[in-house]
Amino acid sequence: MQVISDLKIGCGFPTDHPAHAGAPGSNAMVPEAIETIKAADVILALDWVDLAGALRGAFGRDAPKARIINVTADFQIHNGWSMDYEMLPPVDFLLATTPDHAVPALLAALEVKAHKPAAATTRTEKYEPSSGPLRVDDLARSLKAAVGSRAVTITHLPLSWNGATWPFCHPLDYIGSEGGGGIGGGPGVSVGAALALKGSGRLPIAICGDGDFCMGVTAIWTAVHYRIPLLFVVCNNRSFFNDELHQERVARIRNRPPENRWIGQRISDPDIDCAALGRAQGALGFAPVLKTGDLVPTFEKAIAAVEQGQVAVVDVRVEPGYSAVSTAAMLRGTEK
Repeated sequence: MQVISDLKIGCGFPTDHPAHAGAPGSNAMVPEAIETIKAADVILALDWVDLAGALRGAFGRDAPKARIINVTADFQIHNGWSMDYEMLPPVDFLLATTPDHAVPALLAALEVKAHKPAAATTRTEKYEPSSGPLRVDDLARSLKAAVGSRAVTITHLPLSWNGATWPFCHPLDYIGSEGGGGIGGGPGVSVGAALALKGSGRLPIAICGDGDFCMGVTAIWTAVHYRIPLLFVVCNNRSFFNDELHQERVARIRNRPPENRWIGQRISDPDIDCAALGRAQGALGFAPVLKTGDLVPTFEKAIAAVEQGQVAVVDVRVEPGYSAVSTAAMLRGTEK
């Protein structure tokens, strides 16, 4: 048995477990996950977001040979007007309920003996900064190094996140993404999550893109006003980069110049100081981080402030870009 998860939903299985196929993704599944789906005899989907899209990504337009069991109540909100469920998946058996109800019943039917789960452990990671361009992976690894052995809850992740950089081992390690690709939801969702976590001993960290952050930045005032400790880290690539790739894809399909993809999407000249936006809401804002060597010291100061009850914002100026897997998926079909 192998397990696949993605970054659209919260952590439901340890991502560093030997049975987890590859790393979780956001825009596309990693090759290990695709090969696992292709080789499966039975696929049990537990409220997977866009199951048909995942199957299409693995099989193309060929019909899956595996028997598919779908555990979901998502059909209750299917609507012909919006069609935000994307495609309807080919399903052999539908369990019209939630995974929380279905999994215990399935385990009982299979006579699986319950066992006490192992205690969650957080691995301390040492980060050696490079002298190259500051990338999202540098941000992830340095933040993980600064966190050390603390129990952390990631309340939001940007589309540029590489799931291999930060394993999730506990259900509260990552709470999932906003539904429907709701850009601008990151700050508000994170403030609500931090309120729920207050007093739990876990450090809430929201990692937002600059577009998402700027659209919902006034939620920070709520956190400051109600004394809700929270760390915001902004992956500031100075662009609505997701739409840059969409515009490049359309340009290639229509034989138009893909180098114009930045028009209407780039957020620069001048660059927005996201930490200053945080300070305007009453949070502690740090000067924009431009070098990899400044990441860990800045994160350590920000974490110390949050542990003292403050809201902190760290603006990290990263190079635009997604993982190779995600970029290839978003530009698929444009090859000449």
